[in-house]
Amino acid sequence: MTDTEIFPQLSIPETLAAGPGPGNTDARVLAAFAHAGLADHMQADVLRGMIECKHMLRRVWGTRNTYTFGVAGTGWSGLDALFSAILPGDSAVVFVNGTFSGIDALTVRTRAASREDLKANALDPKPANVTVIQVPHGQSVTGVVIEKALADHKPTWAVMAHWETGSGRINDLRGFSDACLRHNVMGLVDAVSSLGIEDFAIDDFPGVVGWASCPQKGVLCLPLTYAPVSFADRYIAHLRENGCYTFVHNPIFEARHWGIVDGKDTAAGTYHRTHSGYAVAAFHEALRINLQHGKAQKAADYAHHEAALRAAVTALGCEVTSNMTSLVVLNLPGALAGREKELVAAARAKGFGIWPTLSEPVQVRIGILNQLSESAITEIVTRFAAEMNAMGANVDVGLALQALETHYAAAMAAE
Repeated sequence: MTDTEIFPQLSIPETLAAGPGPGNTDARVLAAFAHAGLADHMQADVLRGMIECKHMLRRVWGTRNTYTFGVAGTGWSGLDALFSAILPGDSAVVFVNGTFSGIDALTVRTRAASREDLKANALDPKPANVTVIQVPHGQSVTGVVIEKALADHKPTWAVMAHWETGSGRINDLRGFSDACLRHNVMGLVDAVSSLGIEDFAIDDFPGVVGWASCPQKGVLCLPLTYAPVSFADRYIAHLRENGCYTFVHNPIFEARHWGIVDGKDTAAGTYHRTHSGYAVAAFHEALRINLQHGKAQKAADYAHHEAALRAAVTALGCEVTSNMTSLVVLNLPGALAGREKELVAAARAKGFGIWPTLSEPVQVRIGILNQLSESAITEIVTRFAAEMNAMGANVDVGLALQALETHYAAAMAAE
C-alpha cells in the first residue's frame, strides 16, 4: 500500500459466537451503546448511570460490599485490579487446571516476584514465595486439594478460578472459601466465566475477599466496557495499609469515580479516568437485562440448554468432559481425533465461531452464551454436525436432532 492509498471501510460480518466467549451481544445493549448522546465523562447522566450500575452490580454479585463497581476494559482489566494488592515477596498459592487459571498464576507470580526473580526470568518469573498447584486438564480443583495446599503453605493469598473455561470445569468454591477461613488466608476468585450464569451470592463465601469477572460472558455486554469487581472490607483495609504498584487499576482510586469514597457511597464520583458515556449506557442496559431475567431463572435456563447440547453432541459420537453450563468441551469421535483445530478453523471460516482448547490435549469447545432457546441450540448442533460430515465423519444428524427433541419434550412434559 502506498502512502496515499486509504484502506476501504471495515465491514465485519455477523457470526454465530458459539464458543467460550465473547457471546453474541443482546440487541438492546447494542442499541443503548449506539443511541447514547455525545457526553463527557463527568456529565450528570453519565455519573448517574455509573451510580445505578454500581447498585445493580451488587444485586448481580449478591453482595453488600460497598467496593463493587466496573473496571474499564476487558476481563483482564478486572483481574489486574483484583491482583493489584499482591506485592513483591507476598506468599500465595494459586490453583491451576486450565489455560486461564494458568494466566492468573503467571500474573500472581509476576506481581509477587522480587527484582532478582524478574532478572532471572522476566517473562516467566518463578518466585519461591508463590506455590502453583497444578490439577490435570479436564479435572476440577477439589476441596481436598485446596485444604492440603493451604494447610501446608499458610499463604497470605490464595487464588482460584471459579469456572475454568480452558477445560470447561467448575472448581470447588465452597471448599475454597472454607479453607481460606480456616487458615486465615485471603482468597481471590476469578469469576470471569461464572458471573451471570451460575446462581450464587458472593457474600455466602466469606473466605473470599476479592472477586473479578468480565463483561462479555454472563453479563453479555460489549467486550470493551466494564469488568465487574467486588472487594470485601478486609481486602480494602489491607490495600490501604500496604498500597499497590498501580495507579490506573488501584481499586480504591477506581472506586472513587463510581461514588465510593472512604468506604461509603457518595452522591457523585471523583475523577480517576475518562469513562465513555456509550460504554456506561451499554453496561447499564446489560445489567438491567440480567436482573430482568433473574439470576435463578437464568442459571436454570443455561443448565437446561447445556443438557440438550450435551445430549446432541454425545449422539454424534463425541465425549463431553466438561461440567460448566454455558459450554461443552468435547473429544471428537476416533475417526476425527487429532483434527480438532482443522474442524474449528473450517467452522469459523463459515461464520460459526466455535473454539479449540488453548492447551493440551486439544479439544473442541462449543458455547451457548446468549443462545438460550431450542432454535438456537438446534442451529448450533446442525452446523456442528455439518462440519463433522464435511471432514468425513458420516454422522447421523437425525440422531442428534432426536436427542434434542427428546430433551425438550421431556422438559415440557414436566412443566
